[in-house]
Amino acid sequence: MTQQTYPRSPKALLGGIAHLGRFIDKIRLRSAGQIQDYNYITVGFDKSLVDFLGIDAQSFEQRVLAGGTDEELLAWVKVNGCKLSEQEVAQWSQTLLVSGPKDDAARRRFQDRLQAIANKRGVAVSSLPAVTTWVDVIELDEERL
Repeated sequence: MTQQTYPRSPKALLGGIAHLGRFIDKIRLRSAGQIQDYNYITVGFDKSLVDFLGIDAQSFEQRVLAGGTDEELLAWVKVNGCKLSEQEVAQWSQTLLVSGPKDDAARRRFQDRLQAIANKRGVAVSSLPAVTTWVDVIELDEERL
């Protein structure tokens, strides 16, 4: 059985920024053919992050694939993105980490994700840990919760 490779948690902060390390991992893993089914750049947390940072997603992808450490990639973001205060970064990261479904359609998608996780594990949804945020659904799906 092949072990699934997951990007790091969206909770892992890089330069105080939630999801940035995960985004870097997703770019690297996708390029290596190790992940296919992740939302990637144009939707979800990826899009939110790119928009918040004010970076060009394709340029960042090229920079990541050129190599470098997390710190070097963070420096690229700071040079090529919006100038953000520590307070703006902290507020955005906290908002991302506690966000849950906000309308009926999102609540259905949230429940569908939980059902898919339960199906994958061969258990009832009611046996899964109770979660209320999108980040915790990711953590649950990637077996960190």
